[in-house]
Amino acid sequence: MRQFLEFEKPVAELENKIDELRQMTDPEGVNIEEETARLSDKAEKHLRTIYAKLTPWQKVQVARHAQRPHTQDYIGRLIADFTPLAGDRLFGDDKAIIGGIGRFDGMPVMVIGTERGSDLETRLQHNFGMARPEGYRKAQRLMKMAGQFNLPILTFIDTAGAWPGIDAEQRGQAEAIARSIATCFDAPVPLIATVIGEGGSGGAVALGAGDRVLMLEHAIYSVISPEACASILWRDPKQASTAAETLRLTAQDLKRLGLIDQIIPEPVGGAQRDPAAAMDAVRGVLGAMLKDLLPLAPEKLKELRREKFLAMGREALH
Repeated sequence: MRQFLEFEKPVAELENKIDELRQMTDPEGVNIEEETARLSDKAEKHLRTIYAKLTPWQKVQVARHAQRPHTQDYIGRLIADFTPLAGDRLFGDDKAIIGGIGRFDGMPVMVIGTERGSDLETRLQHNFGMARPEGYRKAQRLMKMAGQFNLPILTFIDTAGAWPGIDAEQRGQAEAIARSIATCFDAPVPLIATVIGEGGSGGAVALGAGDRVLMLEHAIYSVISPEACASILWRDPKQASTAAETLRLTAQDLKRLGLIDQIIPEPVGGAQRDPAAAMDAVRGVLGAMLKDLLPLAPEKLKELRREKFLAMGREALH
């Protein structure tokens, strides 16, 4: 069953009418095929109009849509012979971050990503994609392994942020995130980070310091959620839409600011309406990026990667 967002109501009404027509057994002179085609065309036009002018807050809702493809979906479609790897070899295995070795278009790669889960059971299992220190230490272990075996690293980011619980703080959450970022910088192999949904705070940056940072068209990437920002600045979480405008968290804003490298177009209506097409679009961009990065020597990769992020800070100060 397709889930509609509040601003998609006109499309929802049309698609419900289409479903009703298709279930009619006695059309009473109505040409069902002709009428459904007309309504489908109208719904498509509505959808294009709506998604051509989404506000930042509406993009936040799209990025969080429960039916968007998640990291496990990308692995299932893009990575052949995937072998999951678990544990940080220090404390335990954090299922909010999944990773392992597989083949991308025949090429051996290391894949690491945050996984939210797709229903209540899996969301609880993956802690809604919010990792604890052992998750980031697992990511570090896999990145180092990728360097040892000369495997390009693909990361998929979709998290509201790192887990803010006392248990995470007791086990060194900030240190784990910082060391994860440092491990990204030290990787002697190509590292491409893709924000597929929500990129929240340090929990996202921990996997995002790549040679190339990509975002899906309706993904978001921000230091803080709009709700938390509104609570801090205005003491009113209902101001989240205003905060979303101010945070410049959309892919289009971040590309304009030079903080990401490329925006990957989504199907009309978002990745949730046609997950296969969205994931195939990501495949094409990843393949092109890897082709550019693979010839570079390890030291050159690290040098360019560090310079890329240092330049962001220097430009922001001017």
